[in-house]
Amino acid sequence: MIQFGIQFFPNVGPETKSARQYFDECLRLVDLVDELGYANVRIVEHYFHPYGGYSPSPLLFLAAASQRTRTARLIAGAVLPVFNHPLKLAGEIGMLDALSEGRLEVGFARAFLPHEFESFGIDLDSSRRRFDEGIEQVRLLLEQPQASSQGEFHAFENVTSLPRPTQRSRPPFWVAAYATPESFANAGTKGHGIMAIPMAGSRIRELSALYRGAWRDAGHAGEGKVMLAFHMYCAPSRREAIATAKGPIDRYLRSLVDASSGWRGDRASSAYPGYPELIERLSKESFESQLEKGAAWVGDPDSIAEQVVRLWHETGGFDIASLQVNFNTLDADLAAASMRLFSQEVVPRVRRAIADGRGVA
Repeated sequence: MIQFGIQFFPNVGPETKSARQYFDECLRLVDLVDELGYANVRIVEHYFHPYGGYSPSPLLFLAAASQRTRTARLIAGAVLPVFNHPLKLAGEIGMLDALSEGRLEVGFARAFLPHEFESFGIDLDSSRRRFDEGIEQVRLLLEQPQASSQGEFHAFENVTSLPRPTQRSRPPFWVAAYATPESFANAGTKGHGIMAIPMAGSRIRELSALYRGAWRDAGHAGEGKVMLAFHMYCAPSRREAIATAKGPIDRYLRSLVDASSGWRGDRASSAYPGYPELIERLSKESFESQLEKGAAWVGDPDSIAEQVVRLWHETGGFDIASLQVNFNTLDADLAAASMRLFSQEVVPRVRRAIADGRGVA
């Protein structure tokens, strides 16, 4: 059964909203999650810029969220091994898994913003090696009561990470990926969930099939898990929804491009082939293009339900939709009303249509 969760991607700075106000609004939305049947809460890790910079520690926010929910899973989406020591990260994961009574799931990502690497003094070209080493070292620390690793960047000998995870053998792992086939295949082989963003339906369908095939070939039970991220704003009328969401989504996109501006010019990295061209394509994105390609679910319940079911079939099916509900400066009360309307009017229709193998009636 398809699940729906909410995600927070702060896209504000002190000139538009204080951190105190932003997180108060987020936690008030978290208060609705169990009541409305949302399956999980997710938040990112970024630094130094209005694009994500209010969340340098996703685990810290999820610790607060764990005390406002009782059933929702808590997903770090995602932590960045390149900027975190594995010993500290593993200990914090074990601590939050205990505080949440075993509801934590941990996503890992490589990071991609040049200004973050520059501020931390880390070479962009090392990011893939740091990611691979970091996720493996965290896995060892969580799974083994005494762990040793001699890595290129971090090394430890006979370390017992405390607290030990509440879930056995550890919280589930996810890997964030964009469009590299190897990333999807590797996640499936290693038994991790995949976090992605919606692209053209045929492309994500191909990548998801590659992931699920690698999952089965590695002998893991089930079919793996695919999570896609969307902006979502649901209102009684489509016109009202578009009028409300257009400005915040356009500002979000501009902020993303601004945060990624380090890729423009002659910047290049062997670890990120094609990224200057990718950012150039992103600079041409708009609310309208996001809506057209299905990356933004904005409208009334009827139009959103039709869009979700159509995209689910086009992509070959996904397991979780992670919904940005208070993007940019969208009013928190409007976000709460949108969450409620989506849960009550869209979710039941989508699940019935998918179960019946048809479109929305």
